[in-house]
Amino acid sequence: MTDQFAKKTEAWSGRFSEPVSELVKRYTASVGFDQRLALHDIRGSLAHAAMLQACGLISAADLADIERGMAQIREEIEQGRFVWQLDLEDVHLNIEKRLTELVGDAGKRLHTARSRNDQVATDIRLWLRDQIDALVLLLAELQRALLSVAERHADTIMPGFTHLQVAQPISFGHHLMAYVEMFSRDAQRLSDCRARVNRLPLGAAALAGTSYPIDRERVARALGFDGVCENSLDAVSDRDFAIEFCAAAALVMTHVSRLSEELVIWMSPRVGFIDLPDRFCTGSSIMPQKKNPDVPELARGKTGRVTGHLVSLLTLMKGQPLAYNKDNQEDKEPLFDTVDTLEQTLRIFAEMVAGIEVRAERMRQAAAEGFSTATDLADYLVRRGLPFRDAHEAVARAVRHAADEGVDLSALPLASLQRFAPEIAEDVFAALTLEGSVGSRGHIGGTAPAQVRAAIARARARLG
Repeated sequence: MTDQFAKKTEAWSGRFSEPVSELVKRYTASVGFDQRLALHDIRGSLAHAAMLQACGLISAADLADIERGMAQIREEIEQGRFVWQLDLEDVHLNIEKRLTELVGDAGKRLHTARSRNDQVATDIRLWLRDQIDALVLLLAELQRALLSVAERHADTIMPGFTHLQVAQPISFGHHLMAYVEMFSRDAQRLSDCRARVNRLPLGAAALAGTSYPIDRERVARALGFDGVCENSLDAVSDRDFAIEFCAAAALVMTHVSRLSEELVIWMSPRVGFIDLPDRFCTGSSIMPQKKNPDVPELARGKTGRVTGHLVSLLTLMKGQPLAYNKDNQEDKEPLFDTVDTLEQTLRIFAEMVAGIEVRAERMRQAAAEGFSTATDLADYLVRRGLPFRDAHEAVARAVRHAADEGVDLSALPLASLQRFAPEIAEDVFAALTLEGSVGSRGHIGGTAPAQVRAAIARARARLG
């Protein structure tokens, strides 16, 4: 049997009268990208082998040989000495072939009671589980970077916008805390997704389960899974967990993209709210004065890439009948690239955000433009007894007058303001200051500096 295995590299070749063409080998091989699953494949195989021995399906000597052979294979992979063969299609057959070379028949017995279908589904889940854990930590680092900048600038006033028009003055720290909230939800979504990733497919075999007396729960415990996939057809064909992860990742990147857009706008000389460290920017090949925010711009672009991977996986699965189909080989590259893109983006953003240089005076000047305290004047009139709609109308007319005069509301004389609402008194000017406006939003979730600091403390407590 050893000679036969050496002559025919495919695990299924006994059924066929001619070899696979070289073109088909190249077209169908996945070892070029799925070899990143190698260590997880070994881990799953060792748990499977231990279960087979405990259930009396292989001998203790076979298990010892498998463990010895896998230890050598792991070492070869980690040291870059493992020879990957295209003829062997994928990571699983490459490892199995090498194991058989090292330990003989014990290597062939390892595949008892499993199929590549449940094997690959297990490997992907093991791998993705580890990646989610790492990504949640990176999200926490990005949140901490935002919290540090927000804390330094809880009192820094900037204009808040709606429709990209100046709306009301806010704290810059409050603005950054909005992104902390977004990334906190992202971490929760990834953690929720992890719970559905963490189910064991192994034991489903090709699609119907196995006739061998196996112990799936033992393997689940050994590999740290929360439980087993309870339907064998679903176990080998389900890629919901990968789609759900990519959906969560696309939302993370959407939030990164929104932050990126603001960083680009804020860094524009026309706005000038911030500067980014030089190491995150590039120059122009023709214009020596340029400092381009390449990292935020590229992150915006990579958001489309990750969203595309989500659509790719949804499209991949939409027409598949049960159970496993070769289509599912196409699940790995979008999933792998989504993880890689997200990991690189979060890592670089945490460092870049920490280095933001804030131009507080320019922010304050901008907040003083565009009648940003008009709503405060309306609120003042409501407190004086006017219905809000009447107050709104009176302030709108006052704003139009101030615009014609080329001054801010706070620069109008008291007598001019009283033409629009006789209820206005001398104390109105305290309400029209930027500090008064920002400080008056003192409820939970508001932009008052005290509330910003309280929100920072709550966020830090969540992160631990």
